[in-house]
Amino acid sequence: MGAPISTKGMTAEEVYRSDIDCTPCRIIGSASFVGLGCYTWWSGMKQLSKRELEISQAPTRFGIGIRRLGVHGTAVALMGLGVYRLLN
Repeated sequence: MGAPISTKGMTAEEVYRSDIDCTPCRIIGSASFVGLGCYTWWSGMKQLSKRELEISQAPTRFGIGIRRLGVHGTAVALMGLGVYRLLN
């Protein structure tokens, strides 16, 4: 964080908002979440494609489709958190 700021003449909400985050912190945090989401998608899809035959032959209720949905959902959620982190 930078140098302390003067809070004279500021409302309580302004003081709270001014102490939350700096722009570089938001950018780094956002890039981290988006990168983690991309890696989750890439890694998850790679592993699923490697084990697709094994998964389809396994006696389980959860086939390849629901697993793909889980990978996509997790990746989209992480990328969404990255966008939220940047904008809020």
